[in-house]
Formats: sequence, C-alpha cells, structure tokens
Amino acid sequence: MSEQARVDAVARELFRIGALKLGDFVLSSGKRSRYYLDLRLVPSDVRVYPMVLDAYITVVERIGRESFDALAGVATAGITVSSPLALLMKKPMVYVRSEAKGHGLGRSLEGYIERGSRVLVVDDLATTGESMAEAVERVRREGCIVTDATVLIDRQEGAGSRLAELGVRLSSFATVEEVVRSLRRQGMLRESEVETILGRRPGRGGAGGARV
Repeated sequence: MSEQARVDAVARELFRIGALKLGDFVLSSGKRSRYYLDLRLVPSDVRVYPMVLDAYITVVERIGRESFDALAGVATAGITVSSPLALLMKKPMVYVRSEAKGHGLGRSLEGYIERGSRVLVVDDLATTGESMAEAVERVRREGCIVTDATVLIDRQEGAGSRLAELGVRLSSFATVEEVVRSLRRQGMLRESEVETILGRRPGRGGAGGARV
C-alpha cells in the first residue's frame, strides 16, 4: 500500500467512527478551535485500532526502531498507543502523568526506566506541543535521553517548533491538512468544511514537525 493510500484509509476510518467533529471547542491548550479530533474513540473500534497501530509502526520504523530503548506514553491518550506498541516491539514502557499524584509516591512518571535510556515519547495528537514538551522534560529529569516524539496527527499549530526548541524531532503519520484534504477527495467533507478547519489553523503553511 502506498503512503497516500495509508493516509486515505486511516482518514476514512477516523471519519467513520466520528473522530472528526466540527463546532466550537476549547482545546487542552486553552485555544478555541472550529474542529476537534477525538482519537480516544480509536481503541473502542476493533477495525480502526489495529490500523492506527500499524500507522504508528510505520512512523516508528522510519524513526528507527533501534534508536530508542523504551517508550513513554503521555497520559492519557498516549498510553493507549504506547502500551500495545511496547508489547509489539518488546520494549519497556513508562507513562507520564499530566501532574504528579497527590498521594502514594507522588510520581509524575510511572513505571521503571534505567538512567541513560533513550526514550521515544508517544501521544495521539500534537497541537501547541506544551504537554509533550512537559513529558520530555519529566523523562529527562529521570536521567533519560529524548530526541524523538511521535503522534498520529499533527494539528500544525506549533508543536514541531516547540519540541525543536528542546532538541526533539516530532514525527507524525499525517498532518491535519493531509487528513482533511484526503476526506475531501473521498467525498466525505465539503470544501467549505475543509476551509473551516484549515482556515482556523494558525501558521498555515508554516513550520511543523517532521512528516515521516
């Protein structure tokens, strides 16, 4: 299957399960958006979940399976990806909480990881990159090395540049523009809907993460 065919298939399945929603939304970054990508629906569908995992594997193989020793999922959506990927790749996994627990050991990073390990940070989406940047910094505070991070879809709102400031390359399976353009070609979105989504995206055509 060609790269474009893979993007078309994933876009089509995400649309089928209702993961793309149009409206007025407040994102975790605090920004308002005319669309929302609800990738938390993915694990609930037995057809789209393995397809999405295959998409991540494609990206990870291009990053280089041997370039990292462990995976770190960003809670909570990133854990649904990092867990099966870690099993498939036979690599250890930890996950990064959005904030430290207020009880028990008070950890912000759960699991065990050896100091000096090379860690791939995994999440579902990238928007401004702030949550991923926090995850990178927390993993590094454990004495580990982070040079790469991956998501399924890059919303192209500055995450690539934000992570680059930390010396981390963001690699995505697809950008939001590729997804919506694919859906338009497949007759699932009207041109007005495409423009609603892309017209609200800051920095349109600007620098983003690596498309691999």
